[in-house]
Amino acid sequence: MSRANGRLVLVATPIGNLGDLSPRAAEELARADLVCCEDTRRTGRLLQHAGVTARQLLSVNDHTEAARIGEVLRRLGRGERVALATDAGMPGISDPGERMVRAAAAEGFTVEVVPGPSALVAGLVVSGLPTGRFVFEGFLPRRGSGRTERLEALAAEERTIVLYEAPHRAARTLADLAAALEAGRRVVVARELTKLHEEVWRGTLGESLEWAEEQVRGELVLVVAGAPPKVLDEDALIDAVRKLLALGVSVREAATELAHRFGVPKRRVYDLALKERVRGG
Repeated sequence: MSRANGRLVLVATPIGNLGDLSPRAAEELARADLVCCEDTRRTGRLLQHAGVTARQLLSVNDHTEAARIGEVLRRLGRGERVALATDAGMPGISDPGERMVRAAAAEGFTVEVVPGPSALVAGLVVSGLPTGRFVFEGFLPRRGSGRTERLEALAAEERTIVLYEAPHRAARTLADLAAALEAGRRVVVARELTKLHEEVWRGTLGESLEWAEEQVRGELVLVVAGAPPKVLDEDALIDAVRKLLALGVSVREAATELAHRFGVPKRRVYDLALKERVRGG
């Protein structure tokens, strides 16, 4: 077999209900010469449920992905078909897969995807919050300045925000979100999606603190409403432009600084500053 025949196939697996494994996903797992997965025991049970006998399973998780890339590339170089699946959902979405895909693509191998279950999409659509524009944040940094800075950035985010969280960190994360984004912001907590004890809780970030006081079990998808659009104070913007120009700041520099400060397009500030410069002589 030639190098050109080597294919890496990303296979989405159920996020809870095994019945969500698609026929195409089962077929792809059965065809693969090698199945890369996070936990060979868990994937083995999934394959058994689907009546699939895999030729070989290889553990590829957060700790081993980088070390496994060379082996996978060698298998692809022999023209083999390698399936990449994670414990639940789509590979590469807060799960291993991103580095493997990048390496395979860089070497010229074909990368395909078998779409399917995704906690991100499932949580978003069940929330009832706006889906036209959203941002996926995955898991927040657990501590330190990284967490603080991310929360500060989310406070001004106007798109719907989707996050993942583990049950034992749910109360702290909801409390931090309530403090940084304001307690009245709408939130939907989707727990144990597609499983027997699936729960979708709706309310505000402030109200969620009481919900989180009870023992939380199962992985969570947090969907938070975006910040209301900023109302521009036109007079304040013009005044700021005039002050900077009076200090000798160039039109271009004023546009750059004030666009960031007021959260408006740079071109708009540039045109305004240009008019003020002409008006002021």
